[in-house]
Amino acid sequence: MPFGLNPAAVWPIVLLCLSNVFMTFAWYGHLKVKSSPLYIVILASWTIAFFEYCLAVPANRIGHQVYSAAQLKTIQEVITLVIFAGFSVFWLKESLTWNHLVGFTLIAAGAAFVFKG
Repeated sequence: MPFGLNPAAVWPIVLLCLSNVFMTFAWYGHLKVKSSPLYIVILASWTIAFFEYCLAVPANRIGHQVYSAAQLKTIQEVITLVIFAGFSVFWLKESLTWNHLVGFTLIAAGAAFVFKG
């Protein structure tokens, strides 16, 4: 792989990004269609979440060759923040304010300590 990147280090990040898109839609996508009955929303969310698991489980299995479980969880949480921020703006049409950005930045900064060795 170019630049000496280990596939076991890269693929988990790619798969976790993709899985997070699915999970964000499963958890928050229905907020745009509040007219649907709750049982339909739950079934749709579980269906979407199935595909999230099909990506997240291999991501963690592959990634554990290179990262600790705590590091994998931290990677996933930072990815969640980034994907959710975009989703919130582009799908839900909600604004991100300065306090959201500061809070997300502080969480990401705290996550960096997990990788300090």
